[in-house]
Amino acid sequence: MFFKKKKLAADRKVPTHIAIVMDGNGRWAKKRGLPRTAGHKVGAETFRTIANYAKSIGLKYLTVYTFSTENWKRSDEEVNAIMELLEKYLREIIRDMDKNQVRFCFFGDMSRLSPQLQEEARIASEESAKYSGVQVNFCLNYGGRAEILRAAQSFARECMDGTRKPEELTEEAFSDLMYSAGVPDPELIIRPGGEKRTSNFLLWQSAYAEYYFTDVLWPDFGPEELEKAIASYSGRNRRFGGAE
Repeated sequence: MFFKKKKLAADRKVPTHIAIVMDGNGRWAKKRGLPRTAGHKVGAETFRTIANYAKSIGLKYLTVYTFSTENWKRSDEEVNAIMELLEKYLREIIRDMDKNQVRFCFFGDMSRLSPQLQEEARIASEESAKYSGVQVNFCLNYGGRAEILRAAQSFARECMDGTRKPEELTEEAFSDLMYSAGVPDPELIIRPGGEKRTSNFLLWQSAYAEYYFTDVLWPDFGPEELEKAIASYSGRNRRFGGAE
């Protein structure tokens, strides 16, 4: 997919890493008298459009909240539809990998997913590691609290077996135990859909992220909306606790 060049603000700053909560698929469908699964299908195409646009503007990392640890509470029909969409998209990723040259990574507990989905995720991750363009991180069966607990348990085990000492735990060492190890923290987190909460997304990594909330539902979130979020980010003074 190609995008027409357009005039952008001179002071516009594209973050290195943008993370997105892809929210509002079900409500988008309900407003149109459609089943929730229809919203997820359109939302998947929206993701494809945004990922291609992110690559075109030089974004280095794009992290998307694909399926949370809480999403298992939804109906079997909806969960199955989401998983089928994921499998379809991963097959297309693998098929078009050399053309798109995007790196893919997966954050979350993959063990609860089907063996087929796990295998496709493994192939997509391993075979795309050679590319140097944008990296897309899928948060799949992911929860921020679960990620922090997993990291704490990992460090505790290292202390118990004598390979680490408690006083060796630093913020940097703890970050290295996260799913996102080696990935810089997001500077901008975008939440479409009208909700104003973090929803257990990147709790450790978002300590100094700028948030952008919009009422636009995810299926309607196009490149123009992403540019609005980037413009908002560009106009903020990021002090990281320092003086103005």
